[in-house]
Amino acid sequence: MRLNSPAGDASGPVHLSYCTNVHPGESWNDTFDALRTHLPAVKARVAPTHPFGVGLRLSARAADELALPGALTAFQAFLSDHGLYVFTVNGFPYGAFHRDRVKDQVYLPDWRTPERLRYSDRLADLLAALLPDDGLGTISTVPGGYRPHLVREGEEGSRAMAANLRQHALHLHRIAQDTGRHIVLALEPEPWCLLETSVDAVRFFESHLLHPDSVADMAARLGADNSLAEQVLRAHLGVCLDACHAAVAFEDPLACLDLLEGAGIRIAKVQLSVGLHADNVGGLPLGAFDELNDAVYLHQVVERPSSGEALRRFDDLPQALAALDGGSLSLARDWRIHFHVPIWCRDLGAFTTTQPFLQALLARHRERSIAPHLEVETYTWDVLPPRWRRGPLDQAIARELNWVLEQLS
Repeated sequence: MRLNSPAGDASGPVHLSYCTNVHPGESWNDTFDALRTHLPAVKARVAPTHPFGVGLRLSARAADELALPGALTAFQAFLSDHGLYVFTVNGFPYGAFHRDRVKDQVYLPDWRTPERLRYSDRLADLLAALLPDDGLGTISTVPGGYRPHLVREGEEGSRAMAANLRQHALHLHRIAQDTGRHIVLALEPEPWCLLETSVDAVRFFESHLLHPDSVADMAARLGADNSLAEQVLRAHLGVCLDACHAAVAFEDPLACLDLLEGAGIRIAKVQLSVGLHADNVGGLPLGAFDELNDAVYLHQVVERPSSGEALRRFDDLPQALAALDGGSLSLARDWRIHFHVPIWCRDLGAFTTTQPFLQALLARHRERSIAPHLEVETYTWDVLPPRWRRGPLDQAIARELNWVLEQLS
């Protein structure tokens, strides 16, 4: 839905929705069935009399099938009939994302590969066809790749990613020229990835995307001068700031915003999400983590030792638990866990959440717009402990969106 901009903010409209990656579906038929079931129900609870925006998730298979004759026309008709519009796409998970084991496969294919480039180009073409005439579109994507997948290639892998990202930026530039629709690809920093924090994002942009050699390569692709090439790169490549990911990495909410904005890196999209926080792991009962150790998603853990030592990172919850001395939770540790929970939750029994980080972002947004697109992303409904699921899914999604509206009012 379209929100009022903060007073005195002339940066343009802001749109809010939820990411439909919460609904299982890898084929377009399954995806469309889920959208027809849930979108009207959520809209009726949140924006019954106003157009309601859609944060669309498409697998590579669904994207190819949506592009077939008739499918896109039918989807456009559905959107129009129900007062819906698409403004952003989640292009992070390429393949299966529910029920079956996902874990580190969610990052593959990464930005080293032609498959990721082709998929992202396809999403951009579809988004250009779905956007309102004067709309800005965003596509969130993997933060380069997953660090353990990149160990052997080092800088060579980063250069290959940058080359593919420049090629995609060129595709987005041509879409803008041909259709007047402006689309931004937003790299989404996440624990254990090439881009893990805002510092990593700035370093990657400056070293690989906005470096003079990169700008010169883009100028050659465009047949233009370096100044225009840099403008195109900055206009079409940016960051998706996921509040859960940044909080789990122990980033400071205002400092990460200032860093990205100071470097001139576009924050194209903010994913409104909350993770788990255990501020005294040693004080938790031994079974506190039993319901969190699912076989589907990675739940990266970042530990801040009480002694003031450097942060420790674990690629998944079982590894973090195994690192505890003697299998005991007796030592005082401060853990943040990449496990998305409903964003209105502050206290979940044995755990608190990273909600204060999200509240700080939204408070800043009330003063000055952070990004044009805000998207609630609590995709873990199927693996949430039953006691954390309050009511039917549509009701829970609406509750999250209404919580955001309260925070912004």
